[in-house]
Parts: sequence; structure tokens; C-alpha cells
Amino acid sequence: MTDDDLESVLTIEEQVYTHPWSRTILRDCLRTGYECLVYEASREILAYSVVSVAAGEAHLLNLSVHPQHQGKGLGRLVLRRVIRHAGEKADTLFLEVRVSNQVARQLYESEGFNEIGQRFNYYPAKKGREDALVFARPLL
Repeated sequence: MTDDDLESVLTIEEQVYTHPWSRTILRDCLRTGYECLVYEASREILAYSVVSVAAGEAHLLNLSVHPQHQGKGLGRLVLRRVIRHAGEKADTLFLEVRVSNQVARQLYESEGFNEIGQRFNYYPAKKGREDALVFARPLL
């Protein structure tokens, strides 16, 4: 991902989330050196991921697929790429997911992630806050 990709990434972000990341947040991820990847077909960004890696641990901060391309296996493809890439630099990959996001939870579990905890009131929601489940997957 580059600064030139931010407009397309923001478009997806705004379509997928009720509380999307801002341009500033995404730009800060790039400047901080997070692993920010886009997934393109025919010069169109279909999905993206943001991963932080430090001290032998990787943290999947964001993985989003354009709504028109969801349900076709692209999320799994992106996740597998993140796992391979993170495995080059870390021993474990962590992530949080909304309790209500059954599709993502099933994807993560099917790719070897295990629920290891819960963060209460972690995500902003339409009415108040929503809990997150914490998942981890060994990368060795």
C-alpha cells in the first residue's frame, strides 16, 4: 500500500465498517512501517491488510475485502498471505474480531486461530460499544 492507494482503501473502509478508519490512521500505519498490503485485480484494489510486527509477534490490525468481492474466497486468500508474510518475522499472529462478526470468526478458526481472550467494550458500535474476541495462531 502506498499513499496513492489510500483513496481506494478508504472507499472500501467506508463501505465495510460502521466506524471506518480515517485517512490519518491509514497514513500513520504507512509511516510507522506497518505491513500494509493491497490486493489488486485489473488495477482495482479489492482488499487490503494492515499488520504490526514487533518483538516476535504480529498483530493483524485490519483485513478488509470490498463488499462486491466478499464471499468469493478473497478474504481467505488475503489471510493466508498475511500468515505467510508474518511468519517470516514473527512466531505468533494475534487479532481481534467483533463478537457479532460470525463470518470472520469462522474464517479465522478454519485457518488455525484459537480464541484466547475477550476485550470488553473494545469496538465502537451503532449503540454504545461491542466486545472483541482475541484470537492467536502460532506461525512456526
